Amino acid sequence: MIDGLRYRHVLGHYPTGICIVTAMEKDGVAAGMVVGSFTSVSLEPPLVAILPARRSTTWPRLAAVGKFCINVLAFDQLSLCKQFATSGDHKFAGVSHRLSSNGSPILDGVIAWIQCDLHAVYEAGDHVIALGHVTELEVQKPGGGPLLFFRGEYGTFVSHEGAEQFAYGL
Repeated sequence: MIDGLRYRHVLGHYPTGICIVTAMEKDGVAAGMVVGSFTSVSLEPPLVAILPARRSTTWPRLAAVGKFCINVLAFDQLSLCKQFATSGDHKFAGVSHRLSSNGSPILDGVIAWIQCDLHAVYEAGDHVIALGHVTELEVQKPGGGPLLFFRGEYGTFVSHEGAEQFAYGL
């Protein structure tokens, strides 16, 4: 049996990007949640996956809409990440955004956004694997670095060349 703390420690050595998944519910209420498990799945057809926790109270609301937008957070959006990581309906308070063509909120200042129709959902332990069929996508902030989570801390990406310059004082 794998100990949960050891599992988190070892897998924490692999960086994950942070996204906020958003949708507009039928009653006009914007809903959103933070996900750290997001990946490209297929080019043909264009599919991506998010892996929300089964205990999430927001995921069932997003799934019921049947379409959503994945907002890839920039390194300077940690406060936005923390705001959306809380419970409740106040997540969009003071958050500047516009609506995508499918009606999902695109958050201002994100690196990129990916609009999806819900394609399929699979149970996977204490999470679900939700596949989104990509219908539109755009890079919004081409030069920005992503907000990453690594070994229990937030940070961003430094290219190999940048890391060498930093390490060697070049």
